[in-house]
Amino acid sequence: MPAHSVAEARNHLSALIDRARAGETVVITRHGTPVVELTPIAPAPRPVSAADLDFLARHRVGARRPDTDAGTLVSDLRDAEDR
Repeated sequence: MPAHSVAEARNHLSALIDRARAGETVVITRHGTPVVELTPIAPAPRPVSAADLDFLARHRVGARRPDTDAGTLVSDLRDAEDR
């Protein structure tokens, strides 16, 4: 893991970015102390397409709706503690 001073990084920033994008860990130091690590950002995921949504709709597992709503359930649980 190569370390580079701030002054060196300033003079060779493009090259250091290229090295980080290639997978190398690049550390920048200030007065000999590591302060920054250059790492590449993961590529953005592709947008969700209509085909993706169709696939999900075809493979959806049916879920039945609960018999009671959440408010009633919480009230019943609270009242059960009082009994």
